Amino acid sequence: MTVHSTRVRIVGEEYTVRSTVSPEHTQAIAAHVDAAIRKVLESPAITDPGKAAILAAMAITSELFDERAAQAQVAERMRSLSGELRRWLPPGKRGEG
Repeated sequence: MTVHSTRVRIVGEEYTVRSTVSPEHTQAIAAHVDAAIRKVLESPAITDPGKAAILAAMAITSELFDERAAQAQVAERMRSLSGELRRWLPPGKRGEG
């Protein structure tokens, strides 16, 4: 397992991230975090970078939860469709029992 050291910049601060994912993946993640923090900082009510980072983390986590819920719905729909299609197959091909 190869460990990469990747330099990234988030809200003007440079960080070195050591990880087993590709440098491009690490940079894409850092860019997403940077954009999320900058979006929070657009609000005149938020000036503290630490608070902005926490609010950005909450927004990113909300995105993750929304995607997980959508994925669960797709998986459930696929199971339902699979059951419907199975009924159209001859009994020997249904994969039951």
